[in-house]
Amino acid sequence: MSRFRLLKIRKLKLGTRLMWSMSFISLLQATLIGGFAWVNLSVSLDREIGQRALSVAKTVAAVPAIIEGVEQRDSASLNHLAQHLARTNDALFIVIGDKNSLRLAHPNPSKLGLSMADDDGDTGAIALLQGEAYIDKAEGSLGYSTRGKAPIYDQYGEDIIGIVSVGYSLSQVQATIQRYSTWLTLVLVSAIIGSILAAIVIARRLKREIFGLEPEEIARKFQEQEATLQSVVEGIIAINKDGIVTTFNRRAIEMLGLDTGTQLEGLPIETVLPDTKLLELMSNGVPQFDLEVWLHNKQLVVNRLPVKFEGEIIGAVSSFRPRDEVDAISQQLTKIEQYADTLRSQAHEYSNKLHTIAGLIQLDAKQDALALIGREAQDHQALITLLVKATPNPVIAGCLLGKYNRAKEMGLSLRIDNESELAGLPKNITQDQLASVLGNLIDNALEATLNSTGAGGEVSISFTDIGQDVIIEVQDQGPGVPIELQETIFTKGYSSKTGREHGIGLYLIANIIQQCQGHIDIENLEPKGSRFILYLPKTEGAIAL
Repeated sequence: MSRFRLLKIRKLKLGTRLMWSMSFISLLQATLIGGFAWVNLSVSLDREIGQRALSVAKTVAAVPAIIEGVEQRDSASLNHLAQHLARTNDALFIVIGDKNSLRLAHPNPSKLGLSMADDDGDTGAIALLQGEAYIDKAEGSLGYSTRGKAPIYDQYGEDIIGIVSVGYSLSQVQATIQRYSTWLTLVLVSAIIGSILAAIVIARRLKREIFGLEPEEIARKFQEQEATLQSVVEGIIAINKDGIVTTFNRRAIEMLGLDTGTQLEGLPIETVLPDTKLLELMSNGVPQFDLEVWLHNKQLVVNRLPVKFEGEIIGAVSSFRPRDEVDAISQQLTKIEQYADTLRSQAHEYSNKLHTIAGLIQLDAKQDALALIGREAQDHQALITLLVKATPNPVIAGCLLGKYNRAKEMGLSLRIDNESELAGLPKNITQDQLASVLGNLIDNALEATLNSTGAGGEVSISFTDIGQDVIIEVQDQGPGVPIELQETIFTKGYSSKTGREHGIGLYLIANIIQQCQGHIDIENLEPKGSRFILYLPKTEGAIAL
């Protein structure tokens, strides 16, 4: 077949190709089955007719009237009896001969007395000399026929006195075969038509299942999908409903720390990620977006989505990436915002102090001005000394200093426990994350205190790394948190304040705590206020993808 014809066939639609293929297969099957059936039927009928002729010949040879007629050479009675038996057994003819193979009975009277060899050249020697019945085919004066020949014994069963030849026309066999062949042909044609109709139905159903795409389009889309999958910078792993990995990309191999060339397809997801949440996702069907987790000492951002078909979950897919440059920029912006807030608060505070000192000098109250400067320097130095003693981490110390000045600007006081100590951070949390947690907790405490008590309120904070956990306590003088809301307040978007920018701080705190496998408790105080207690384990934790 030429290349042009191959290309032309490939352009045929799936339904057309499927119909032609099934038609060809059905025709081939019909030819093979029909040919085998026809040959088998011909052989079986031929054998059956031969056996029938032989059986009738043996029966006729044993009829007493036949034996008596042969012994007496009574051609008239033998002819009458032979014709009657031929009609009874639907035979073409029954010929009876003596021991010399001379005809004593024949449908054609002109053949009587002549040798039986006139028709087919067979004198019946096997039956007359050996005493054996046999089957023979020959074309005689009555046409082509299958013949059964049997010896006739005398009434004592000792001597052979004659021979019986019973013939069945082969045209009868052909007619029977033709009749069966007609029905067989009808059945095979019906099968071919049924196969074509089935091919059309299957093709239409298949087209619906594959969204009307042709095989070439599916192959092209698969190649495009594979290229896209391998080109994305995120790691991707997909599983089926049995938890078996079906799809992955090279980036996933790299981020999981596996050897290049490792094949994950066909492996249970538990062997790749022992503590995976994908199996749980297929149970609840709730998508998860932008979760921060730790894996192999790397902080990753993970998305998990269920894969559905016709409303049923058939698998799940997880995409994950490291904290990229955007996250780094976001952290830098957070630092800058904290620094700007600190500078603004300090500038505002020191501006007020400078105005006060300037006024005292103008009033010639130099001693009072010096005393005020001394107190401010002493307070500031005491705070700096406390922060340096409490933690060597400049980011945490800077965050606390900024919040201290922020509290003073709001007319509140932020008291840091003198016994607080935080020598180092847990391995599974960064200094920026801890600063974010502290900043959000203190901001919420300051706002709650200001709204409840007004100026003059106090927020206290303490932290320690003694023991297995880092423990941070932030206490306010707000209205407290009702027990029924102590879980809800950590939900993304929940806030008691109005505005689109609220409802994020506590959600971020909960997210960071979860990835560190820590937890947070809330205690309501008497007569008012609440205490947030944060526990961060020092041991390294990781949440699987």
